[in-house]
Amino acid sequence: MHYELYYWTGIQGRGEFVRLALEDAGADYDDVARIQGDDAIVRYLDGVHEGALPFAPPFLKAGRLLIAQTANILQYLGPPLGLVPESESRRLYAHQLQLTISDLVAEVHDSHHPIAGSLYYEDQRVEARRRAADLRETRLPKYLDYFEQVLERGGGQHAVHGHSYVDLSLFQLMSGLEYAFPRAMRRLGHRLPLLHALKQRVAQRPRIAAYLASPRRLPFNESGIFRHYPALDDPA
Repeated sequence: MHYELYYWTGIQGRGEFVRLALEDAGADYDDVARIQGDDAIVRYLDGVHEGALPFAPPFLKAGRLLIAQTANILQYLGPPLGLVPESESRRLYAHQLQLTISDLVAEVHDSHHPIAGSLYYEDQRVEARRRAADLRETRLPKYLDYFEQVLERGGGQHAVHGHSYVDLSLFQLMSGLEYAFPRAMRRLGHRLPLLHALKQRVAQRPRIAAYLASPRRLPFNESGIFRHYPALDDPA
């Protein structure tokens, strides 16, 4: 199968979770907007193409299928890419974990855009400080302690039985959080040995290591989901 991934150029964003799965599996895919520009995405959002109507990227074209929403795309890709266990219970558990990751990603985004995504960060600095403080002190420990427990219950190596797209997404989550909130993540580090070990193992997987060293892996920046604004991190 040849896949077409559609996501905005210039940022990792939510598309990176899908991209990591495609890269890890050595899948045949095109990152369409990087070839044709962002207008290739807008045509689908405007309903020019027949079939399913995506609300926003990322979305994936696989044959005649058009699949949107990060967790939904990964649920679809898991079996053909060998990135999810075969049993129904474990596939459902993987999807459950991915949806929980998506919840946290949304909260991270809202830490720097707590009022409206249509406003600049500079227009909501005061509110962002309050929201980010709650994220650092309450929400991050709650979510990350949960994922640490998930790994512990899975034997310490994987989120579900064997390597899966959830492991790849936890790698991306930890990488993004360490970029956005370096001081807060250092403070929480002693509580998260299994997550840190998983991040290192994923980074050393041959195809992932090659991808991370390539220009296809865009750097984190202040236009994506994981943004480093020093004022939103732990006080120095």
